Amino acid sequence: MRIAVQARKPEPSALPLIDGLLRAMPGHGLVPMVDGALATLLAATGAGSPCPTYGAGPPPPGTDLLMSLGGDGTFLRAVGMVARSGIPVLGVNLGRLGFLAALGPDEVHGALGILAQRRFVVEERMLLQVTGCSTELGDQDLALNDVSIHKRDTSAMIALHVHASGRFLNTYWADGLIIATPTGSTAYSLSCGGPIVDPACSNLVITPIGPHNLTVRPMVLPDDRVLQVEVEAREHNYLVNLDNRSIPLSGRRAIGLRKADRCARIAHLPDHDFFSTLRHKLNWGLDARSAGGTPG
Repeated sequence: MRIAVQARKPEPSALPLIDGLLRAMPGHGLVPMVDGALATLLAATGAGSPCPTYGAGPPPPGTDLLMSLGGDGTFLRAVGMVARSGIPVLGVNLGRLGFLAALGPDEVHGALGILAQRRFVVEERMLLQVTGCSTELGDQDLALNDVSIHKRDTSAMIALHVHASGRFLNTYWADGLIIATPTGSTAYSLSCGGPIVDPACSNLVITPIGPHNLTVRPMVLPDDRVLQVEVEAREHNYLVNLDNRSIPLSGRRAIGLRKADRCARIAHLPDHDFFSTLRHKLNWGLDARSAGGTPG
């Protein structure tokens, strides 16, 4: 089984763990391949086990799994890189929260045997596709978590005129607007008051950012809705963010958002559970009255 390994600017303290992981893989019958930038970083520290490397960009054909070492930002970058190739992505958390990259560093060595036996689970998660920005985005037009449109360089609000499958929905006077997938419902959308959605659902979540009208609340739509957002900005400048990527735009234009015709493939261990991740990563249901303040 061929496993590509990527890490984006890992902390120096994480390099021994990464090196040990690469050295342990062959003992389980796994064939590691290392992103060139990570290989250079390991070699500069005197570490770096002898294994094949590949250049910047997606792993080579024939890769069975991409292991993302880092936080959720690193994981989102990895998913975007391989979304069109269908390679599953397993996230190992070397950052702070690690909601998507849920496998802890203390669990990764024990997971190698499970990977070697192919007993891991692959979930297909909905992706959003953006249209109307092909010049700026090229083929990097997919998002796993969310697409947000946000004001830029000014305190003035922007107006977002939204149509859903050709029918006028609303004009949002706000700092911006988030269109989230079920996977992304626990990210930016949640911090702006959006609902938590089970990733097994088929929905879009529209969440305004700092709306001027307090009667405008988050809304859940079926994922077959095709959204069109026309932005009206006083300063004519605004940002479109796809997960952890951001592009500046100017002028009035129609931005389309729809469910992509392909899915992200996310790998996790068999005992992974979305609800336990909510409780332990987000302290969901935390009750200070219970012993030790543990989630109840």
